[in-house]
Amino acid sequence: MALFNVRVYGILLDEQNRLLVSDEFVRGDYFTKLPGGGLEFGEGTRDGLEREFIEETGLKVTIGEHLYTTDFFQLSAFNKKDQIISIYYIVHSNASGSIKTSEKPFDFMPNQTDDTTKTAESFRWVDFENLNEDTMSLPIDKVAIQLLKQKLSI
Repeated sequence: MALFNVRVYGILLDEQNRLLVSDEFVRGDYFTKLPGGGLEFGEGTRDGLEREFIEETGLKVTIGEHLYTTDFFQLSAFNKKDQIISIYYIVHSNASGSIKTSEKPFDFMPNQTDDTTKTAESFRWVDFENLNEDTMSLPIDKVAIQLLKQKLSI
Protein backbone atom coordinates (compact mmCIF):
# COMPACT_ATOMS: atom_id res chain seq x y z
CA MET A 1 0.00 0.00 0.00
CA ALA A 2 1.37 3.39 -1.01
CA LEU A 3 1.54 6.12 1.65
CA PHE A 4 2.07 9.84 1.78
CA ASN A 5 5.06 10.97 3.83
CA VAL A 6 4.58 14.61 4.90
CA ARG A 7 7.79 16.49 5.66
CA VAL A 8 8.28 20.03 7.00
CA TYR A 9 11.43 22.10 6.51
CA GLY A 10 12.69 25.48 7.67
CA ILE A 11 14.62 28.15 5.85
CA LEU A 12 16.73 29.95 8.45
CA LEU A 13 18.86 32.88 7.32
CA ASP A 14 21.14 34.52 9.86
CA GLU A 15 22.16 38.17 10.23
CA GLN A 16 25.04 37.59 7.80
CA ASN A 17 22.64 36.41 5.07
CA ARG A 18 23.65 32.76 5.35
CA LEU A 19 21.33 29.75 5.09
CA LEU A 20 21.51 26.94 7.63
CA VAL A 21 21.84 23.51 5.98
CA SER A 22 22.06 20.03 7.43
CA ASP A 23 24.68 17.60 6.16
CA GLU A 24 23.53 14.06 6.88
CA PHE A 25 24.80 10.51 6.60
CA VAL A 26 21.80 8.19 6.22
CA ARG A 27 21.85 4.52 5.21
CA GLY A 28 25.32 4.83 3.75
CA ASP A 29 24.63 7.95 1.65
CA TYR A 30 25.46 11.61 2.15
CA PHE A 31 22.79 14.33 1.77
CA THR A 32 22.73 18.09 2.17
CA LYS A 33 19.23 19.25 3.02
CA LEU A 34 17.30 21.83 4.94
CA PRO A 35 16.61 21.32 8.65
CA GLY A 36 13.32 19.60 9.37
CA GLY A 37 11.75 16.21 9.00
CA GLY A 38 8.66 14.09 9.19
CA LEU A 39 5.34 15.27 10.51
CA GLU A 40 4.04 13.12 13.35
CA PHE A 41 0.42 11.99 13.56
CA GLY A 42 -1.72 14.66 15.19
CA GLU A 43 0.73 17.52 14.52
CA GLY A 44 0.13 20.63 12.50
CA THR A 45 2.86 21.63 10.07
CA ARG A 46 4.07 24.60 12.12
CA ASP A 47 4.11 22.63 15.38
CA GLY A 48 5.98 19.81 13.64
CA LEU A 49 8.60 22.18 12.28
CA GLU A 50 9.11 23.80 15.70
CA ARG A 51 9.59 20.31 17.20
CA GLU A 52 12.01 19.26 14.46
CA PHE A 53 14.15 22.39 14.95
CA ILE A 54 14.36 21.80 18.69
CA GLU A 55 15.20 18.11 18.22
CA GLU A 56 17.83 18.70 15.53
CA THR A 57 19.42 21.99 16.55
CA GLY A 58 18.21 22.73 20.06
CA LEU A 59 16.96 26.03 18.67
CA LYS A 60 13.53 27.54 19.29
CA VAL A 61 12.29 29.13 16.07
CA THR A 62 9.35 31.27 15.09
CA ILE A 63 7.60 29.95 12.01
CA GLY A 64 7.04 32.65 9.41
CA GLU A 65 5.81 32.75 5.85
CA HIS A 66 5.02 29.62 3.87
CA LEU A 67 7.44 29.37 0.94
CA TYR A 68 6.50 26.21 -0.94
CA THR A 69 4.64 22.90 -0.89
CA THR A 70 5.56 20.09 -3.27
CA ASP A 71 3.55 20.35 -6.47
CA PHE A 72 4.93 17.32 -8.32
CA PHE A 73 5.23 13.59 -7.68
CA GLN A 74 8.31 12.65 -5.66
CA LEU A 75 9.02 9.08 -4.61
CA SER A 76 10.79 8.67 -1.28
CA ALA A 77 14.53 8.02 -1.52
CA PHE A 78 14.22 5.60 1.41
CA ASN A 79 10.90 3.82 0.91
CA LYS A 80 9.84 3.22 -2.67
CA LYS A 81 6.19 2.90 -1.57
CA ASP A 82 5.96 6.44 -0.16
CA GLN A 83 5.17 9.66 -1.97
CA ILE A 84 6.87 12.67 -0.37
CA ILE A 85 4.99 15.89 0.28
CA SER A 86 7.33 18.61 1.60
CA ILE A 87 6.24 21.92 3.09
CA TYR A 88 8.73 24.79 3.48
CA TYR A 89 8.50 27.78 5.78
CA ILE A 90 10.75 30.73 6.43
CA VAL A 91 11.80 30.51 10.09
CA HIS A 92 13.31 33.10 12.42
CA SER A 93 15.44 32.94 15.55
CA ASN A 94 17.28 35.45 17.69
CA ALA A 95 19.70 32.72 18.78
CA SER A 96 20.92 31.31 15.45
CA GLY A 97 24.52 31.89 16.54
CA SER A 98 24.10 29.28 19.28
CA ILE A 99 23.88 26.37 16.82
CA LYS A 100 27.03 24.26 16.63
CA THR A 101 28.13 24.44 13.01
CA SER A 102 31.07 23.40 10.88
CA GLU A 103 32.87 25.13 8.05
CA LYS A 104 33.19 21.98 5.94
CA PRO A 105 30.49 19.71 4.50
CA PHE A 106 29.91 16.33 6.16
CA ASP A 107 32.14 17.08 9.11
CA PHE A 108 31.86 13.63 10.70
CA MET A 109 34.25 11.52 12.68
CA PRO A 110 35.15 8.22 10.92
CA ASN A 111 33.30 6.19 13.55
CA GLN A 112 30.10 8.09 12.71
CA THR A 113 30.08 6.78 9.14
CA ASP A 114 31.67 3.33 9.53
CA ASP A 115 28.32 1.68 10.17
CA THR A 116 25.84 2.25 7.33
CA THR A 117 22.92 1.45 9.63
CA LYS A 118 23.66 4.56 11.71
CA THR A 119 23.03 8.21 10.95
CA ALA A 120 25.07 11.34 11.52
CA GLU A 121 24.25 15.02 11.15
CA SER A 122 26.20 18.27 11.14
CA PHE A 123 25.13 21.82 10.36
CA ARG A 124 26.80 24.58 8.41
CA TRP A 125 26.02 28.01 7.03
CA VAL A 126 26.01 28.68 3.28
CA ASP A 127 26.36 32.27 2.05
CA PHE A 128 23.19 33.29 0.23
CA GLU A 129 25.21 34.62 -2.72
CA ASN A 130 26.84 31.18 -3.17
CA LEU A 131 23.60 29.28 -2.66
CA ASN A 132 22.07 27.48 -5.62
CA GLU A 133 19.99 24.39 -6.28
CA ASP A 134 23.14 22.24 -6.54
CA THR A 135 23.85 23.03 -2.88
CA MET A 136 21.03 20.64 -2.00
CA SER A 137 20.83 16.89 -2.56
CA LEU A 138 17.09 16.27 -2.62
CA PRO A 139 14.91 17.22 -5.63
CA ILE A 140 12.23 19.07 -3.65
CA ASP A 141 14.85 21.06 -1.70
CA LYS A 142 16.34 22.15 -5.04
CA VAL A 143 12.98 23.63 -6.06
CA ALA A 144 12.62 25.36 -2.68
CA ILE A 145 16.06 26.95 -3.06
CA GLN A 146 15.22 28.19 -6.58
CA LEU A 147 12.06 29.81 -5.22
CA LEU A 148 13.91 31.31 -2.25
CA LYS A 149 16.54 32.82 -4.54
CA GLN A 150 13.82 34.28 -6.79
CA LYS A 151 11.90 35.66 -3.82
CA LEU A 152 14.88 37.31 -2.14
CA SER A 153 16.68 38.50 -5.28
CA ILE A 154 13.88 40.83 -6.38
